[in-house]
Amino acid sequence: MPDDADVIVVGAGLTGLVAAAELAEAGKKTIILDQEPQQSLGGQAFWSLGGIFLVDSPEQRRMRIRDSHDLALEDWLGTAAFDRAEDSWPRRWAEAYVGFAAGEKRSWLIQRGIKFFPVVGWAERGGGNAVGHGNSVPRFHITWGTGPGVLEPFIQRVREAESQGLIHFKFRHRVNELTRTGAVVTGVRGDILAPSDVERGRKSSREVAGDFELKAQAVIVASGGIGANHELVRRNWPQRLGSPPRRMISGVPDHVDGRMLAIAEAAGGSVINRDRMWHYVEGIKNWAPLWTGHGIRILPGPSSLWLDARGKRLPVPLYPGFDTLGTLSHIMATGFDYSWFILTRKIIQKEFALSGSEQNPDLTGKSWRQVLGRATSGIPGPVKAFMEKGEDFIVEPDLPALVARMNALAGGEPLLELAQVEREIRARDRQLDNPFSKDMQITALRGARAYLGDKLIRTAKPHKILDSANGPLIAVRLNILTRKTLGGLQTDLDSRVLDAGGQPVEGLYAVGEVAGFGGGGMHGYAALEGTFLGGCIFSGRAAGRAAARGVG
Repeated sequence: MPDDADVIVVGAGLTGLVAAAELAEAGKKTIILDQEPQQSLGGQAFWSLGGIFLVDSPEQRRMRIRDSHDLALEDWLGTAAFDRAEDSWPRRWAEAYVGFAAGEKRSWLIQRGIKFFPVVGWAERGGGNAVGHGNSVPRFHITWGTGPGVLEPFIQRVREAESQGLIHFKFRHRVNELTRTGAVVTGVRGDILAPSDVERGRKSSREVAGDFELKAQAVIVASGGIGANHELVRRNWPQRLGSPPRRMISGVPDHVDGRMLAIAEAAGGSVINRDRMWHYVEGIKNWAPLWTGHGIRILPGPSSLWLDARGKRLPVPLYPGFDTLGTLSHIMATGFDYSWFILTRKIIQKEFALSGSEQNPDLTGKSWRQVLGRATSGIPGPVKAFMEKGEDFIVEPDLPALVARMNALAGGEPLLELAQVEREIRARDRQLDNPFSKDMQITALRGARAYLGDKLIRTAKPHKILDSANGPLIAVRLNILTRKTLGGLQTDLDSRVLDAGGQPVEGLYAVGEVAGFGGGGMHGYAALEGTFLGGCIFSGRAAGRAAARGVG
């Protein structure tokens, strides 16, 4: 019997679409399978802010940022901290990806219609020494149009190929098995799920309406990570980050379940770095949730005072936006799975943004008028909505009332003592009486404002938190928010899945998060941000081109 297609792509998210677009350009016939309904085309990338890691870009140079390939690679390797025998391919992927980000990445994306917001963001600032974790310079380029703007050109290319008969979509097809002929992966087998008309992002039915089997010369697994599967997150939780949180919220929809990792492993693929993962510590519960445990990440500027559950200030350099996993490790060592920001109206007005396309209608809608309004009209609308409706936000004119409500929100025995919290804030405020300070966060604020982008839109002028002129006071309870899988199926630079002996599993490729964004974990232990969508694009492109060469 003839094959049903040249290549089968499992997953209709960003990385699967990129791979399929490359296959279509090569004239190959492709079937794209996804367990979700058609309205979820694009997967979790749709919900992203659209951050892209670029090196020495025109946007950086216009902001007077001096970046280079060597500096970026030093930052990446210092952050990744590769130290395992199985890190050989992840390191090669990292080196290739930094070369891509410093080379053709921007021009390649622009050729496909992607544009970038002119102000470059500074994520994961590190705060330690020069060879350690963090971005030495701002590299976070927001796509004009956010996540939907990243997806748009690839969806367009794939839809055009569909009209030409080169690509066929099969939604509500859930893969249960990769089938083999001898040692070669030659197809997939699974369930046809009942039709679903649920809104994008909402949990769809898992009712089985039938089964299917398809054959091809190659299969590309593009199924995403494990972020919505809290059981799997806890099972793989690394000891270096303490005990797994008792309570987590989800930064990804329910369909990000990690099923294909075990299925690909059963077909001979090697899964490495299971304990490397990326979860945020600034999660807030969505007041209008779509998926189960729906959380949103605050994208904070550097000014908020960060306290643990007992009101003790987090140590150097664990400031907002500096070291995500370092902060996660510290918080879990406190014995609690939440922490607090305390800030002022002036800080939230200038520094708070929320991750996600739906939380940034100005950028998503490509409206310069609304973007300018964000900078001139006070607290952004989505942030204000969380202040008014979100259960994790508390607003009060004075500190005693604020602390009382913080204790009430946490529940149980009151953990916060007013005197302790007040002492932390007053000591911090006194450091602003001089243009110099022993408080490293104050020094970091002043350093941040030396960067024009931060001074314009991301870092408030340093001021005293307890000065009523800067109020009211705001407290935000911060939850652990699941997000990215940094380990996964080990692959070579052509995205071919490798077996336990390091040899390719013939006919099988893996891309995006299921492959640790390349190699089984090109980020190592931690990420520099803006690198997840880019990793999907880079690995999807590699797999599509390699599979096109490998099939007849």
